[in-house]
Amino acid sequence: MIDLYYWTTPNGHKITIFLEEVGLPYNIIPVNIGAGEQFQPEFLKVSPNNRIPAIVDREPANGDAPISVFESGAILLYLAEKTGKLIPQDVAGRVEVLQWLFWQMAGLGPMAGQNHHFSSYAPEKIDYAINRYVNETGRLYAVLDKRLADREFVAGDYSIADIAAYPWIVPYERQSQKLEDFPNLKRWFETIQVRPATIRAYDKAEAFKNQTLDMEKSRELLFNQSANTVQR
Repeated sequence: MIDLYYWTTPNGHKITIFLEEVGLPYNIIPVNIGAGEQFQPEFLKVSPNNRIPAIVDREPANGDAPISVFESGAILLYLAEKTGKLIPQDVAGRVEVLQWLFWQMAGLGPMAGQNHHFSSYAPEKIDYAINRYVNETGRLYAVLDKRLADREFVAGDYSIADIAAYPWIVPYERQSQKLEDFPNLKRWFETIQVRPATIRAYDKAEAFKNQTLDMEKSRELLFNQSANTVQR
């Protein structure tokens, strides 16, 4: 059994998609980041960076004590290695997947995240920041589109590289992008969108989407953290 500390963000969706794909039993423990639940001591023991997702594997492959993992890329890699699924076993294939997994973690996710922040959440609209991150998101879409010109999925067969990237493309309209501008990416996106595991993962998110929050409080919790947040 995998305990999944989860909220309905792109990084959270990565893990539910993977778990649904491979059929591992899991238990969702919701962490409402808009209500500050990511700062609870119990969660910080699992995720010291106060970010979701995180997991606790109650039955590690080696039979040892439970293992906790935080950071979505590390979780995907851990679960792929645990199950032997959605990652190639040969060295060259594995390198291909890891390159694109880290591309998402270092590029697509952070840049799209800043795009969301300055376009939708920042109290002051700063044209330079908005243009910077909208343009960089578009550049990354183009990189992915070019990669997909001669292959169905990012690294050949469907893998954790695709699962990592897909949820960050879902909010493309919020990122001021048009899928029609990226035909190879659009084909890839629509292929993953209709996979049964993807549908099940996003259906599970619906149970958490209608929780009433104080938006000003949520903004303070999410976007005004500092060293003091960690040290208190």
